[in-house]
Parts: sequence; structure tokens; C-alpha cells
Amino acid sequence: MVRVLCTALNAETGPHFKLFTEAGHECLVPDRALNLWNNEVLTQAIAGFDAIIAGSEPYPAAVIVASPQLRVLARAGVGFDSINLQACDEQKVVVATTPGVNHHAVAEHAIAMLMAIGRGFPAQDQEVRRCAWSRIPLPRISECTLGLVGLGRIGQATATRAIGLGMQVLGYDPYPPVDFVKQHGIRMVSLEELLAKSDFVSLHSPMTPATKHLINDNSIATMKNGAVIINTARGPLIDEPALIRALKSGKLRAAGLDVFEVEPLPADSPLISMPNVLLSGHIAGMDNESHDGTWALGANIIIRLHRGEWPADCIQNLKGVTNWKW
Repeated sequence: MVRVLCTALNAETGPHFKLFTEAGHECLVPDRALNLWNNEVLTQAIAGFDAIIAGSEPYPAAVIVASPQLRVLARAGVGFDSINLQACDEQKVVVATTPGVNHHAVAEHAIAMLMAIGRGFPAQDQEVRRCAWSRIPLPRISECTLGLVGLGRIGQATATRAIGLGMQVLGYDPYPPVDFVKQHGIRMVSLEELLAKSDFVSLHSPMTPATKHLINDNSIATMKNGAVIINTARGPLIDEPALIRALKSGKLRAAGLDVFEVEPLPADSPLISMPNVLLSGHIAGMDNESHDGTWALGANIIIRLHRGEWPADCIQNLKGVTNWKW
């Protein structure tokens, strides 16, 4: 029997329980009062478990090395920057993600933030609640340019929605999806040109050493005055102090943020009190369909691995993988 712990949030319900039970395995969730972002607490919580369906909590080398029973880390989502892959290689821990189940949810969230900010929210809502109406015209969204940094599944899903709104779409991606770009008439440009010409910039890149603080003082300086940044990807893509400075100075009109450099967002963050910032708590990939799809895929990956199968479309290509056995 495999023991599985679902540390990712919202794991209390979903199809994974039935799938694991039918396969003869045990599936539990941790005490939600625990701070799983603390290495010692996380190590203690996962002790004795063979597989984890992980959230965005970090898995540094210290946690991996201290968990010799661990065989699989299946990340609920597509990012794995919080997992030390080298330590997983050395300890023969398979790392998996759950791609292809939440890209529509994230795209909808990005567009929802874009539309809200484009029409003056949250400031409009806050002003009416203070009985202080202001009728200030804003640029028509359908005549604006959206720059998409990253054209993977989520970036593509965002692009089609933006095109449907009548927006002009620019794209930047080191490995562009040629057929998709041609089909939808997206103009691929350099990152520098994208930042300079976009009214809205939406981030859909993975978090890597090369993309950390992609948005910083220097890159913001090249952007249009009054541009808007949307980030539903990874918090560290943006240098938050630089973003705050640009929002306060008026260089940037607004920002829509679902992810942050430190999560949960600290209570003393200036972002919380800024009227030109729209916030959500790393929930862009959550709708009913992606919730069930993510948990079912995570469970099936673990079950298939235990059976000796290799769901290669979901597994990161780690070193030493050919020698891996449960």
C-alpha cells in the first residue's frame, strides 16, 4: 500500500480519494494549521509518506534528503521551481507535474484581471463605497495591445481570448509555437519591443534563474507610460519593490497580481493598500473543472508509477530516471 499526502491546498475534496482507494492506497491531507513553508514542519508532516501531491510549498534539498521514504513528488500545477530537482535526482525521487488541466482557468483569470483593471477596478468599486464618485474615461480595451510573455498552453489560451476581445496581441517566447502564431496572426517580437509597445503585459513564463526579476527597474523604464502588468505565473518574475515604485510614481497605471515573491502575501506589503492593484491569492488555476482534473491526474500519475508504468508526458526528465524503481 502506498501512503500519499496531499499538501496542496483544496485537497479535501476531489476524485483522488476514490482513485487511491480503488488502487488499494491510502490518501490523507495534512493539518491545515501547520506552516508547511517551514522546512522542519514540512519534513515532519511528510514523514512516512511515499508520495506527495504538492502545492506551492518549497521542497529544498534539506527536506528531500531528510525524507528517504519519498518516491514521488507530483506537483498540482505546471511549475516546479519550488522543488530542488538535483536533490530529487540524487535521492531518486520522481518529480511530476499536472499539465493540460488548468490553462483555461488561468487564462480566464488573467483576462478577468485585465478587464477589471482596464475598466478602472478596484478603484471604481472603492470610490463608490466611499460615496466619492469619479467619472474618468479610460482607454478602450479592444483598441489596446496585449503583450504575452510566454506562449505555452496558458499564454495561448490567453491569446485567443484577447483576440476575441479585439485586442492586438504581441508575443515573446524563446520557443514560439509556430503553427499557433500563424493561425491567430500573433506578431512575435523581442522582449524589449513587447514591453515598449504593449498597453497590457501578461506574464506566462516559467520561473528560472534567467527569468527571475524579468520585470525590474530597467525593464519597467522601457515600458509605455501608464501600462498595466498582469502576473498569474510566478511571483519572482517581478521585482516587487521595483513594481511598487513604478505604481506609486504613475509610470505604471496598475497591476493585477495572483502570485507574489513571498506567499502568502505579508500583511505589511504596500501592495495591499494600493488602490491601483488588484490582488488574488494564487487561485488563477482553480475552477471546478481544473480542480477535479488536477487531482485526478496527480493521483493517476502516482498509481501508474507504482504499477511500473511511466507516464512520460507528465514526468520531468530527471537524471538517472532509467534506474528508477518503486
